[in-house]
Amino acid sequence: MSKVLLHICCGPCATYPVPKLREQGYELRGYFYNPNIHPYTEYLQRKQALEEFARLSELPVIYAEEYNPLEYFQSVSFRESKRCLICYQMRLEQAARIARKGHFDYFTSTLLVSRFQKHEMIREIGEATGEKYGVPFLYQDFREGFADTAKLSRQMGLYRQQYCGCLYSEKERYTPRERRASTS
Repeated sequence: MSKVLLHICCGPCATYPVPKLREQGYELRGYFYNPNIHPYTEYLQRKQALEEFARLSELPVIYAEEYNPLEYFQSVSFRESKRCLICYQMRLEQAARIARKGHFDYFTSTLLVSRFQKHEMIREIGEATGEKYGVPFLYQDFREGFADTAKLSRQMGLYRQQYCGCLYSEKERYTPRERRASTS
């Protein structure tokens, strides 16, 4: 049985890929590393939702030792237009490091369940990072299960976030459209 390290951005996004990958015969371990999530209270809510999902689904999870948003902000400062690229690189590179250290056969990410994420970019970064660290990136387009994640997370009572995670996506989510158009 092949071992897969699954980078997890949040509990709700894991509700579809985890059973799907298990059905395919993979042995899974989750990995929660998300320095992009802002503010700290949001980070805690997402981490707690994952802890609950992990408990309910009997998924072992490795949690990053500390919350360090400064790492994210320092990386994207003055490069905000490339923030998603930088964010994907940070998280997938760290997942690949952990996968190599843990002797996993593959690594992948729950980011691939969202229809709002940039799949081709994630795939390219994942494959390049996998090559760099010697652990192949397991690409699967989980978007077919995106609607299921909402239903499943509600059934499980998991906190569901309203934006991707970073300060910029929070601003985009909550700034009224009329105001966004006038400031662009």
